[in-house]
Amino acid sequence: MPNFVKVANTSDLKPGSAMTVVVNGIDIALYNVGGKIFATDNTCVHQGGPLGEGILDGEVISCPWHMWEYNVCTGEHVQNKSIKLSTYPVEVEGADIKVGV
Repeated sequence: MPNFVKVANTSDLKPGSAMTVVVNGIDIALYNVGGKIFATDNTCVHQGGPLGEGILDGEVISCPWHMWEYNVCTGEHVQNKSIKLSTYPVEVEGADIKVGV
């Protein structure tokens, strides 16, 4: 069972935006897709770009370095589903965003 850690407030992550948080030494990207929060590894598998600094379009984050695209709900690369980011469970309690690690 994951240990849920508070990482941000809902006011920190507007719909359609992404951000980076650190949980137990792990860089995690958070995404707000229409009011639902998702979390993946922050590191693009291509060359290590910071996904939390990318552009979120619907459910797709584009890495700011080389524009690799991932579905933030599943962690899957858009063109090659065999490439996948780790995803993390998210709980929202009141204004608290918590990530399970």
